[in-house]
Amino acid sequence: MRKDRLPFQSVVFVTAVERKEWITLTVARARVISFRLSMHPLIGLHAVLGELGALAFLWVLVELLNPTESRVQRARIVALIGTVMLIAAWIVGGYYYVTVYGVDVKPLIKEGPLPWAHSVITETKEHVFLFLPFLAALTWGLIERYRGELMTNKNLKIAIVLISALIVLMAFSMAGMGFIISSGLRAALEAKMI
Repeated sequence: MRKDRLPFQSVVFVTAVERKEWITLTVARARVISFRLSMHPLIGLHAVLGELGALAFLWVLVELLNPTESRVQRARIVALIGTVMLIAAWIVGGYYYVTVYGVDVKPLIKEGPLPWAHSVITETKEHVFLFLPFLAALTWGLIERYRGELMTNKNLKIAIVLISALIVLMAFSMAGMGFIISSGLRAALEAKMI
């Protein structure tokens, strides 16, 4: 029996011992394929940039709860850094989607036992994520434009704190959605393996 065949190729099993060896080899290959697709460096970079952006806006939120001149200055700088991080995560995620996900991952997930991981979760993530860089830029712009008024204008402060909180919640929900999408890929690979 050839041991270099994949699970979806036709194989004639001669004995139970050879079958066990073939299954062990197939499981090892599926793990390598799963690692290559689900642990792609662009996914890691996308996630790190997005979460750093979320943490930056959490910092902005905390700084503006009780604004002083120095806190507003820090919030302005951190909001700019967070905006850059979210835009970079947007670009990296889009590049991964176009070059890897759409070609290799999406068909596997849609054929697997959790097709909703793409049709519901990925589609939701794509549309929700479109707002994050714009909300981030809005927050930074408001802090930049009204930094002198943030210590006295309570409504302005509350508005920026709420937008920052929305950014944080949306960004952390993106991480959860990414986990579900990766789980959909792993489930699809396991289903092909068995």
